[in-house]
Parts: sequence; structure tokens; C-alpha cells
Amino acid sequence: MIEFRSVRKTYPDGTNAVDDFSLVIPSRTTTVFVGSSGCGKTTLLRMINRMVDPSAGAVEIDGEDVAGVDPVKLRRSIGYVMQNAGLLPHRKVVDNIATVPLLTGVPKADARQRALELMDTVGLDRAFANRYPSQLSGGQQQRVGVARGLAVDPNILLMDEPFGAVDPLVRNDLQDELIRLQRELGKTVVFVTHDIDEAFKLGDQVVILKKGGEIAQLGTPAEILAEPADDFVANFIGAGRGRRALRVEQTPTGPIVVDGEGRAAGVLTGPVQVVDAAEAVPQDQRGDA
Repeated sequence: MIEFRSVRKTYPDGTNAVDDFSLVIPSRTTTVFVGSSGCGKTTLLRMINRMVDPSAGAVEIDGEDVAGVDPVKLRRSIGYVMQNAGLLPHRKVVDNIATVPLLTGVPKADARQRALELMDTVGLDRAFANRYPSQLSGGQQQRVGVARGLAVDPNILLMDEPFGAVDPLVRNDLQDELIRLQRELGKTVVFVTHDIDEAFKLGDQVVILKKGGEIAQLGTPAEILAEPADDFVANFIGAGRGRRALRVEQTPTGPIVVDGEGRAAGVLTGPVQVVDAAEAVPQDQRGDA
């Protein structure tokens, strides 16, 4: 379990990135920090592995304040995946994945074997093992980054907008792969994104942030969609417009789901009670008959 206890971060230039932030992140779940630029989401993520130290408050992992843990030792025990993968360009794929195990004293042959196994885990063909990062596509590089993040079998995996630089189709595939990995491995994943659709797809717990790390709403995707906390959240998630505002519409061949702009959004795969438009309007909003 990760817990933020009234943390604050003020930079030397006076910028107040995070102000009095408290949160519990349950073990073996995916928690997503989502918000616009400047809301403090990456600052909060980096407090967990001490890439950023809070100006006040504490971050605890399983009850232990990380401020009392050697930062290098801490970082080597926590998986970290960043945007653009952050791979070492002069090292082959297998050696990139094996980097942290080698730093922690694992014999080279064992580290490389583990790296090959992780390539299988993240769906990357072993034929790429001896290639350099520049010889891979963006999506393949991100898979290498995820494999490297898992190389020491960490309990915690931090992911800082890892899929933000790839095209939408590859991004969707990588999201699906992460869901599969989490189902199989059960890590404590903390994921940062500015994309609410990505947050809802990946998160067991979604934290919508305002400027300064203020929590606008915390909950499951279903809870947030069903009951946005305020107008800020409703606007941020797009409630009431576009593909968030879904309704059932009858067609000659049966009912379909359409979005707020009348575009077909899906089909129904189970029984549903279809009501006409008049019955769907709350009674106090209907006109006189």
C-alpha cells in the first residue's frame, strides 16, 4: 500500500506544484492520476520513488516513510516506465531490459535470461533481443520499457504517460497489454495520463486532479461517470456530450446505442427495456399533455 500524508511541494522559484495532498493507493490495483498540464500528477508520481522529495508531509510504502530509504536502493526496487521508453541507445534490447538486475548484482547470464523471458511476457519477439532501440518501432520500444520496468519483479510499477508518444492504434494495443499483464502479475500500478479515456480504461481507481494537486474527484470509472462531483469534473470527462452521452435508439433492425451527436456507438448484446423519449424525460420536466 502507498499512502500520501498531507504532502506539499514548492519549488525554489516559488511554484506550488502540490498543496496538502493525501491519498491511499491500494495494493495490487491500478491507480491513475489524470489531469491537465500543471496539476502535479507527475510530481506526485515521482515522490513515490524519491525522484522528487516533498517540501512537507510524507509518502509511505507499507507503513515506511520513503524519506528514510536510500533513494538509489528505493528506485532499483520500483519499476519505472516513462514516455518515449527512455532506452539506452547504445545498448541492445536484451541489455536494456537487464540494466537494473545487473546493477543489483544479478549475474549477467541470469539477467539476460530473465530479460528474454520478459520479452515473452510483454509480447515482444525474442528476435528483437540483439537489436538496438533505433531499430524498433515506437510501440516496440515501449514494450521494452515495460519489460525493463518489470525486470526486478517489483511490487510497484510507476508509469509516467508511457503511451503518450505512439499512434492511437498502437496505444490501444499497449493499453490492452497492460491490462493483461496486470491481470496476470497483480502489481501496484500508479499511472499518469492527461487522457481521461485512457484513465477510465486502465484505472481501478481514478484520481482527477486540479491545479496544485487538488483532488477534484476520486473513484472508480463507473462512479465518476455516474455522478461527477461538480461542473469541473463533468466538463473534464465530457459528460453530457459526444460519446459519453449515450442513449438507445430503435432502428428497423433493432436497438442500437448512439452518442450525443447521433452517431452509432455500438450494439446491444443483451436484453434491454427500450422506452420512448417521452417516458425517458423526468416527470417534472415534461410539458403539459
